[in-house]
Amino acid sequence: MNQKENFLKGFFKENAVFTLLLGMCPTLGVTSSAINGLGMGLATTFVLVMSNIVVSLVKDMIPDKVRIPAFIVIIASFVTVVELLMQAYLPSLFESLGLFIPLIVVNCVVLGRAEAFASKNNPLSSMIDGLGMGLGFAMALTMLGSVREFLGSGKIFDMVVFPEQYGMLVFVLAPGAFIALAYLIAIIDKLKKA
Repeated sequence: MNQKENFLKGFFKENAVFTLLLGMCPTLGVTSSAINGLGMGLATTFVLVMSNIVVSLVKDMIPDKVRIPAFIVIIASFVTVVELLMQAYLPSLFESLGLFIPLIVVNCVVLGRAEAFASKNNPLSSMIDGLGMGLGFAMALTMLGSVREFLGSGKIFDMVVFPEQYGMLVFVLAPGAFIALAYLIAIIDKLKKA
């Protein structure tokens, strides 16, 4: 598989949210707005790229018995970096995402790419894979957040599209995440088959 195909698979063929249905906790938990979805997606992308690079560099030094715990420590280190940077420079987004930032450590998208791809490939391929999968994840979270914010409050990225009193509150609440995600998955699945 060439680098371009490796990059693009995270957007379409192996999108974590719409195809593989991985990482549902942050997907459903933080996407009440487009900015939250984008923020979580970019944070996850950073962790994916950096952890994939490091895992691919140290893969031969890690004994098989401690491979997964070692990957988790590597991932947790980059999550800590993201959390501290976000807390320092984007405090409102940090407050909004809350507990979901540390949960990136156990996000199966990140750990899965470290195990399935980075531990078997070179640093450049691993970086491209992490970037593609991460940006595909960010795209999915931003799409879901945009749909929920638009239908729930009449805004997208806090820009008013229609008056808030015409919004459907259910889409800003937890049930709206399931409803919006189900419709987006159905639409994307239909487009893939067309």
